[in-house]
Formats: sequence, C-alpha cells, structure tokens
Amino acid sequence: MTETNDDSRRHDSRRAFLTGAGAGAVVLLSGCAGPSQANRRERDEGESEISASEDLMREHGVLHRLLLVYEASRAQLAGAAEFRAAPLHQAAGIVQRFIEQYHEKLEEDHVFPRFEKAGRLVELVSVLRQQHAAGRVLTQTVLEQTASGPASAHREALTRAIDAFVRMYRPHAAREDTVLFPALRQIASASELADLGERFEDVEHERFGEGGFDAVVTEVAEIERRLGIHDLAEFTPKG
Repeated sequence: MTETNDDSRRHDSRRAFLTGAGAGAVVLLSGCAGPSQANRRERDEGESEISASEDLMREHGVLHRLLLVYEASRAQLAGAAEFRAAPLHQAAGIVQRFIEQYHEKLEEDHVFPRFEKAGRLVELVSVLRQQHAAGRVLTQTVLEQTASGPASAHREALTRAIDAFVRMYRPHAAREDTVLFPALRQIASASELADLGERFEDVEHERFGEGGFDAVVTEVAEIERRLGIHDLAEFTPKG
C-alpha cells in the first residue's frame, strides 16, 4: 500500500514537471515570436506609406490652397481695399519652388516619360507639359509685379496673370488627379511605384528638409491667416 502511494506521488510529480516545462516552453516560444511579429508590424507600417500617386495628389492640395490665396489677392486688386502685395508675392514664391521646381519636375522626369514610352495618354501629357511652361511664365509675372508692390499701372497685367493661372491650373490638376495618376498603376508595377514613392520622398527631404511637405503647408496656412481666409467655416454658404 505504501509502495503504491509512493508510485502515485512520483507520477504526480513527473506530471507537474512536464506540465510546468510545457508552459515554460510556450512562454519561451511566445517570447521568441515577439520580435518577428514586431518586425512584421514595422514592415506593414512601412508599406502603408502613401504611394507616388497619392503624394502627387496631396501636393495638388497645396496648389489648390495657393489658388485661393491668388483669388483673395485678385479680389483686393478689384476692390476698394488697399492691395497688399507681400502675401501674393510669398505665395508665388511657393508656387515657383514647390509646385514648379519640385512637383512638376517630378512629373516631367518620372511620370510623363512613362506614359510617352508606353504610348498612353500621350496627347494629355503633351498638353500638361505645355501648361507647365505657360504657368512658369505667369508665375514670373506675378513675382515681378509684386516684388516691391505693384503700381496702379501694373494692376491690369497682374490681374490678367492671376486669372490665367487660376483658370489653367484648376482643370490641369483635376485632369491629373482623375485621369493621369490613376492610370499610372496600369503602366508601372507595384515595385516600380514603391521605388518611385521612395525617390519622391528623398527629393522632398533634400529640397525642403525633414519638415518637407508639412513645412510648406504651414507656410501656406500663415499666408491664409494674413489674408483672413484661414477659417474653413467662412466658405460655408450662409442661410
């Protein structure tokens, strides 16, 4: 009887040891799996960054806000209020260095050639190139006419430049957003688009620092504040 009890105790001890060892192994394996899961999460987060097309589209958002600045300045020119040249001059400077020398350069160097090589949307790309060139002439006019505040004799030329720029770039950006950029996925592989997105990001940081896009948005927002067009609610129809 004693012998049976001893055997039973030994059996229970062995079972407890194995159960504990098994639990320890589970904990150990869980600990080993942790870094792998973390790596996967980091990789997934990296893959969730915006694509090259989305990057170009959000830069169009900056352009649209600059067009609002142009329109507010245009209203000053047409109204009785004193025209302030400095906000418009600053906005035109952003158009030149961010839209023309950066955003449009990316399109001309990396996007348009892909369509031309593939024989897709060639006519559209040709018009877009022409409009880029025309826009740079208009921007130079705005910069020159607002460098020291326009004299009354220059108001007509400045007004024409603003009107032409706004009239051209609204449909220009809309056509790229709804036709050209979506079609980019049809002529470039996923890996090519990923590489393109990384290249765009590198150029952005090289030209505008670590703040990049956000720094430009902050600068535009300050101009909006100076012109009194910073409150989005003010654009809501009354009544």
